[in-house]
Amino acid sequence: MTHQDKPVIGISCGDINGIGLELIIRAFSDSRMMDLCTPVVFASSKVVNFYKKTVADSNINYQNIKDFTKLNPKQVNLFNCWEEEIAVAPGQLTDEAGKYAALSLQTAVAALKQQQIDGLVTAPIHKKNIQSPEFSFTGHTPYLRAMFEVPDVVMMLCAGNFRVALVTEHIPVGEIARHITKEAILSKLQLLNQSLQRDFGIDTPRIAVLGLNPHAGDEGLIGNEEETIIRPAIREAKNKNILAVGPYSADAFFARRHFEKFDAVLAMYHDQGLIPFKALASGEGVNYTAGLPVVRTSPDHGTAFDIAGKGKADISSFLTAIFECIDIIRRRGQYVENRKNPMKKVNPEVFERLEDEAI
Repeated sequence: MTHQDKPVIGISCGDINGIGLELIIRAFSDSRMMDLCTPVVFASSKVVNFYKKTVADSNINYQNIKDFTKLNPKQVNLFNCWEEEIAVAPGQLTDEAGKYAALSLQTAVAALKQQQIDGLVTAPIHKKNIQSPEFSFTGHTPYLRAMFEVPDVVMMLCAGNFRVALVTEHIPVGEIARHITKEAILSKLQLLNQSLQRDFGIDTPRIAVLGLNPHAGDEGLIGNEEETIIRPAIREAKNKNILAVGPYSADAFFARRHFEKFDAVLAMYHDQGLIPFKALASGEGVNYTAGLPVVRTSPDHGTAFDIAGKGKADISSFLTAIFECIDIIRRRGQYVENRKNPMKKVNPEVFERLEDEAI
């Protein structure tokens, strides 16, 4: 990392007709944020000024930059990604808004690759209007995976010590089962385990794995993926010194708050993990992309077109995403320092004790 004491945090503006710019303005109207990081917002001064007028008590001070050697650590730095006038229509789904959301993200990721910023917080995009020949991804996570050329990443939602990761992300429900393979589960478990150690400072992470079917298949009565795919993946993960336990029946697992005994939960698909997460995390969840060589967080909500431009957006999740980005950058630095003491092999009795405790 290049700025250990006070990291440079890039912020992409998201859909210009959504709540992203309002969140950015409200978050950085508090000058204390500049004590924690040096923010760089990727947008345009014209769009920022439009939203400044919609935010009551806006107190954001920024300087325009085109050169990362001219960063001011005491105020917001606005990197103008475009100069032209564009129509801002809060709450409207337009192709133009998607085009500039992509431009903000692409410019920010280029800066991240060149280590001009230390981490990235992404404001929400809309998956439909951002599609173009230059951007054909279902969201931030697959785009970042492609840009950093890594074989796999994990979408993980975090709220304090409550973390839910996904095997599959934004795919139709009818296609989920064929994407649940032993190889996919094992890859996600390895990345999740590594991220919990490196990014969250947990020496021996405890990971719960959910089943795919209702009641985790009821021993083959309601589907057999648990027996033929998920259990073998968990067994192989244990052989690789990963403290993974399951598969658990998803409904009972969350209803009985078993997640409190684990450092992370691996869900098989989007709604299985994210509905309970969002219900239980009370608005302060953060989306984190584990498995990248860089740090990227985002709030756990969307563009919220219904309240865009009305000054009503809740900044809790966005603020937490900024704080988490800063914290993960610091923890990664500490992890590198501590690598001289590699993790000891987990005693098999620990697996058995955890399984007994968690059920």
